[in-house]
Amino acid sequence: MAKARFDVTGIGNAIVDIIGRCDDAYLAKIGADKGSMRLVDAGAIAKIYSGMGPATEMSGGSAANTIAGVASFGGKAGFIGKVANDEFGRIFSHDIRSIGVTFASAPVAGSQPTSRSLILVTPDGERTMNTYLGISTDLDHSQIDGDLIADSAILYLEGYLFDRDDAKAAFRAALAQAKRAGRKVALTLSDGFCVDRHRAEFLDLIQSGVDILFANEKEITSLYETSNFDDAANRASRDTRLAVLTRSAQGSIILNEGTTTKIDAVRIDDVVDTTGAGDLYAAGFLYGYSQGHPLETCGKLASFAAAEVISHVGARPQAQLAQLACEKRLI
Repeated sequence: MAKARFDVTGIGNAIVDIIGRCDDAYLAKIGADKGSMRLVDAGAIAKIYSGMGPATEMSGGSAANTIAGVASFGGKAGFIGKVANDEFGRIFSHDIRSIGVTFASAPVAGSQPTSRSLILVTPDGERTMNTYLGISTDLDHSQIDGDLIADSAILYLEGYLFDRDDAKAAFRAALAQAKRAGRKVALTLSDGFCVDRHRAEFLDLIQSGVDILFANEKEITSLYETSNFDDAANRASRDTRLAVLTRSAQGSIILNEGTTTKIDAVRIDDVVDTTGAGDLYAAGFLYGYSQGHPLETCGKLASFAAAEVISHVGARPQAQLAQLACEKRLI
């Protein structure tokens, strides 16, 4: 098998994040469950935006954030996603390319607008996402770059994108291409509500070809319909070779062929915004794994990256993770 030119390529929603602050009362007013992600239509997102006050716009999307993190560590990364030929599409394309990520997806004219997510951050740093999916979930087989996938050591799939049949078919085609090329496939479950919608299909995907599974406690217990984390973790370890499960302040565990590696969370003094914590955790792990580091080192890089991103507003690193990781002697 030829050596891959890319470390990680992600497939996911290409979204521009619009981040603002609010209190718990505003979440109750708009009917949003604190800490969750919900899908809203164009009318709802306009209403929420009008009431949320000053905001900051920056490119986002779960897998795109992860890929940005891989690039910040110094990894060679690619991204596949769908944007419209509009202002937000140009913002997203510019931002991801400017950090060194290969993004060759052509903008689509005369269709739905580029996706956006209104992220409301409460004083405790918790984020609540209200997402208008727009064009990103229209991704289909025509956007799948088989050459890029075959030339990437790891293909990373975003569970949020699993809502439409064309996107599901594209996922499965991409997975098959990666396997034919002898590459690894990673999947993030993305959100508990996402798992509730697609439980059976996620399980089938995991059991049929996922090498690395990422999930937080809520997602993995939802997947296996149990309230017991240990039970869910044990079942995940049977369904995939490598399960990486996060538990917020309790840290994370890495399950690999009968062994369990526990990783402590990195403590920080001030949690500003938890947006992107799971995305950057995956970035640190995938970067470390693609470089052949031991699983414990991968986990420490993951926790370090998650801690960096929750120390400021926004879901992407504000400093070069490679330099910070070297300073802390993590790599």
